[in-house]
Amino acid sequence: MADCVFCAIVAGTTPAFVVADTADGVAFLDTRPVFKGHVLVVPRTHVPVLTDLDLDLVGPFFALVRRLAGAVETGLGAGGTFVAMNNRVSQSVPHLHAHVVPRTKGDGLRGFFWPRTRYASDSEAVSFASQIKSSFAGTDNRPG
Repeated sequence: MADCVFCAIVAGTTPAFVVADTADGVAFLDTRPVFKGHVLVVPRTHVPVLTDLDLDLVGPFFALVRRLAGAVETGLGAGGTFVAMNNRVSQSVPHLHAHVVPRTKGDGLRGFFWPRTRYASDSEAVSFASQIKSSFAGTDNRPG
C-alpha cells in the first residue's frame, strides 16, 4: 500500500533500524519505544489487522514473533518480553504489527496499559462468554 509507512519499511524505501528481514516478515525498532529495544514485527503483505492475515501466514508470522521475543531477551540480556498487538483501536499504523518489548524486573511496567474491571456477576460473565462462543462457532470469525 503506497501510503503505509510499514509497507515502505518492508519495501526498503523508508529507513528503519531493521533487526530481521525474512520471507515471513520484517522486524524493526519502534521509534517511540516503551523501553529501548522495543521491536515491531510486521508481515510482508499489507493487512490492517490480525483477522485479515491469510490463515496460511499466521503460523509463520507468529513463529517470527516468537524468534524475535527470544532474540530480544538474549540480545539485550532482558529478563523477559511483553508481546502485544492492537487491532483497530489504539493501532497507530493500520498495518498488522506485533510489539516485542524487553522487560526487566522492576522496570515499572505493570500489567496492561489500560484500566481493569470486573464482571458484576457470574451470570454477566456467562453472557459475555456465550456471545464469544457463539461467534467463535462461525466460519472464519472475521469482523465485518
